[in-house]
Amino acid sequence: MHREPRARILYVEDDPSSARLVQRVLEAEGFDVRVVTDGIAALEAARQLRPDLILMDINISGLDGYEVTTRLRALEELREIPIVAVTAATLRGDRERALIAGCDGYIPKPIDVDRFPQQVEAFLGGLRERIESPQEKADYLVEYSRRLVERLEEKIRELEKAHADLQRLDKMKTDFIILAGHELRTPLSAIYGYIQILLSMPDIPGSPEEEGSPRHLLHQVVQATRRLNQVVDDILNVFLIEANKLELSIGPVPLYSLIQNVVRNIRNLGPERQLTFEFEGLETLPLIMGDAQRLFQALWHVVSNAVKYTPDGGTIRIAGRVVDHTVHLSIQDTGIGIDPAERERIFDRFYVVEDTMLHHSSKTAFKGGGLGLGLSLARGIIEAHKGRIWIESEGRDEVRLPGTTVHILLPLPES
Repeated sequence: MHREPRARILYVEDDPSSARLVQRVLEAEGFDVRVVTDGIAALEAARQLRPDLILMDINISGLDGYEVTTRLRALEELREIPIVAVTAATLRGDRERALIAGCDGYIPKPIDVDRFPQQVEAFLGGLRERIESPQEKADYLVEYSRRLVERLEEKIRELEKAHADLQRLDKMKTDFIILAGHELRTPLSAIYGYIQILLSMPDIPGSPEEEGSPRHLLHQVVQATRRLNQVVDDILNVFLIEANKLELSIGPVPLYSLIQNVVRNIRNLGPERQLTFEFEGLETLPLIMGDAQRLFQALWHVVSNAVKYTPDGGTIRIAGRVVDHTVHLSIQDTGIGIDPAERERIFDRFYVVEDTMLHHSSKTAFKGGGLGLGLSLARGIIEAHKGRIWIESEGRDEVRLPGTTVHILLPLPES
C-alpha cells in the first residue's frame, strides 16, 4: 500500500556528501526531501514546492544562508515556513546570527544520525528557538545589519569590476569588428572592380543568361561579391551603431521614390514570389531630412523581412501619413505573424527567430535565413534619425496567417 510522505523538506546544501547523508537519513524515515545547491535555486524551489520545513546550510556560495533566510522571511507566502540552520558554522555567535537572520532553529554539523530525525520532527511540530536576552538580541541585530551592508558593498564592487571588464571586452570586440570590416572591404572592392573590367571586354564568350559560359560565371561571381559586401556592411553598420559612430549624410529624402526603389530592388533579388505590394498615402508625403542611403538600408531590411515571412499569394501594404509633424510609415503583411514574446527580441543583434539548423541565405524565399542583423540595423538607423520603430502582431500562426505590422516614425524638419 502506498504511504504518503510524512512531510516535504527542502534542503539547501552545496556539499554533495552532506546532501546525500541528510537525504538518505530523512528519506529512510519517510520524509520527501528535495535538495538544491545555491541560494537562488532555494528561493525558486521554496516558491514552487511550499515545503513543510527548510533545512539551510549557512555557508553556501553566492547568496549565503543568512541572506536566503532573510529573503524568505520577506515573502508573504513563505513567511511561516520553519527554517532550520544545519551548518558547520559553530563558532560563538553563529547560532544567534542564524536566529537573527530568521532561522527557527540551529543544528550543528556533523549531524547526529540517530538524533537528527527527531530534531527535524520537533521543528515540524512547532519547536522554535529564541534569543532570550533583549539586549543580546539587539546587539546581534546590529551586527547582522552591519554584516549585510558589508556583503552588499562587496557584491557591488564585484559587479562594478565585472561590468568594467565586460565593457572593456565589448569595446575590444567592437573595435575588432570595425577594423575587420574595413579590411574586408578593400579586397572585395578589388574583386568587384576586376570582374567589372573583365565583363566590359567584348571577347569574353557567352552571355549572363547562358548557364556555364564564362560571362555567366563572372556574373555569378559579381552577385556573390555583392552579397558578401552586403553582409560585411550590415555587420559593420550594426557595430558602428553600437559604438555610436554611425555617420549620417543628411539631405532631403523623398520617401515615396525611396520605398519604390526598395521594393524594386527586393523583387529583382530572386525568383518571383507571387506577392502583391500595395501603397497608400506615400505620394503625398513631404520630404524629410535624413541620410537617403541609410534609410534605404533600414526600409530594405523591414520590407525584406515582411517578404520572408509572407507565403506566396500574400500582400504587403506600405502606407504613410503625417501625424503631429511626424511621418508615420506602416509596413503590414499577411504573413505568419510573430509571438508577443519575440516582438522586442527580434530587434536584438544576431537574434534569429527560425531554427538555425534550417538556415538558408535567400533574402526573398519564404522563411529564408539571415544573420539576425536586419531589424537591429533598421532600428539603429531609425533611432539615429531621432525616429522610432516597433512591431504589432496578434501572434504567430502559420495556418491562420495573422500578419505583422511594422510602424516607423520619422520626424519632419523644423519649419
